[in-house]
Amino acid sequence: MSKKALIVIDMLRDFIEPCGKLYIGPTAEKVTQAISEEIEKARSYGTPIIYLCDSHSEDDPEFRMFPPHCVIGTPGAEVVDELRPHPGDKIIPKRRYSGFFQTDLDLTLRELDIDEVVLVGVCTNICNLYTAADARMLNYKVTALKECMSSFDEAAHEFALKEMEQTLGVKVV
Repeated sequence: MSKKALIVIDMLRDFIEPCGKLYIGPTAEKVTQAISEEIEKARSYGTPIIYLCDSHSEDDPEFRMFPPHCVIGTPGAEVVDELRPHPGDKIIPKRRYSGFFQTDLDLTLRELDIDEVVLVGVCTNICNLYTAADARMLNYKVTALKECMSSFDEAAHEFALKEMEQTLGVKVV
């Protein structure tokens, strides 16, 4: 029997709040509500919840492509109030798109004996896609909840969901 974890990706103030540095736009409220419901379901089943959080230094090379965002110690790097982690939830900072790249995510999942991850969060075409790709490369089963994902680019969001499903074998529901 599969053991799942819910992975909440970058539901941070800089992406979700209108004053955020990389605000995803009007879908933010809808996706936040949908993720809140999934978190509550996961809690009721005892499913581990892991928050992946962009966590950049002030001079991060990523800022050559995107405006500075989610800088360590700033309000923009905090999980939005509606989705605040509870005691026992895992919080894993990340500096790159994939939640697996030079983080403790794989180790954490293996310590919890997880073999399936359910992905929610933002941005579909960036951190969600690359986290899904690395999860598949590490032989995890992956489910992406499309109503719980969004991006500031709708076409890229749709492309990423299709890529996850058709190329990576992710179950998109």
